[in-house]
Amino acid sequence: MSIAWFLAEFIGTFTLIFIGAGSVLVNQMTGESLGIVGIAIAHGLAIAVMVSAIGHISGGKLNPAITLGLLFGGQISLKNASLEILAQVLGGILGAFFLSLIFPESVRDVAHLGVPTMGNNVSGAVGIFTEAILVFLLVFVVYATMVDAEGSFKIVGGFGIGCVILFDILAAASITGPALNPARAFGPAFISGFWQDQYVYWIGPILGGIVAGLFYNYAMLRHRKPL
Repeated sequence: MSIAWFLAEFIGTFTLIFIGAGSVLVNQMTGESLGIVGIAIAHGLAIAVMVSAIGHISGGKLNPAITLGLLFGGQISLKNASLEILAQVLGGILGAFFLSLIFPESVRDVAHLGVPTMGNNVSGAVGIFTEAILVFLLVFVVYATMVDAEGSFKIVGGFGIGCVILFDILAAASITGPALNPARAFGPAFISGFWQDQYVYWIGPILGGIVAGLFYNYAMLRHRKPL
């Protein structure tokens, strides 16, 4: 892995947390003026723009669950996957740290620095299942647009992946307040010290990412019949 690759994943994930979690804090600060639609758009645009910007350098994964999906699908080495996840986690922590310097304590405390939270009466099992499904869809689209040689990466890669983030958040906002990404949950939690239900945002996305990686690689790529 080159330093440019590491830095691309670091900066991309920093952007996701700074913009995504930042939109949650802005929503809190302005009396929920953004709403879930605004928060979803902020996350989706951050991903769409950064994947488009750094896709040619690192693939623009910005998510440990995506990296593990590619690892289990045989698309990246264990060494590079490990370094990529390190870059993503560190980027997430720095993004959250900068947010803690910008927003007032009253806003940070109420919103827990943008840490995703589970809906009322939603069990951990339901949360894990929900996050797994959402991330399965995300990693499936990543494979279809970034990995598959016959996919459409040059045309709609970043846009398509950003749209998945957008509709995933809209669909499950009241269930898990979707993280879809362990680094998105971990960075703000690490800085704020708010760890409630953190396991949901690791187990669910990682399971979904691995299943999607295995499924697309072995069912879609290796057994595709000519048209």
